[in-house]
Amino acid sequence: MIRMCAKIVAETDLYETDEEVQNLIDWVCLSEQIKQNNNTIRNLTGEYKKIEPDCREGVRAQLERMKELCKERNNLYEKQNDLEGQKYKIEKSLER
Repeated sequence: MIRMCAKIVAETDLYETDEEVQNLIDWVCLSEQIKQNNNTIRNLTGEYKKIEPDCREGVRAQLERMKELCKERNNLYEKQNDLEGQKYKIEKSLER
């Protein structure tokens, strides 16, 4: 789907001239970014769960990595919220 959007943008002027096409392409790109972020969040959470038991034994380096994972995950959650907001706006404009 992303490749098709890229082809439309590269080979036509529809993205610049047709607001609905622009909104649809933006929606597809945002949806893909949200999907990628969700996968990253899942991976970070999985890594966190693997590290957690060892941290209870007092392993300082793993505790620091957990803090980094939480910070990175929280940043991605914030980004997800922003992306979801953008996607929502696009969906509303497509309903018109």
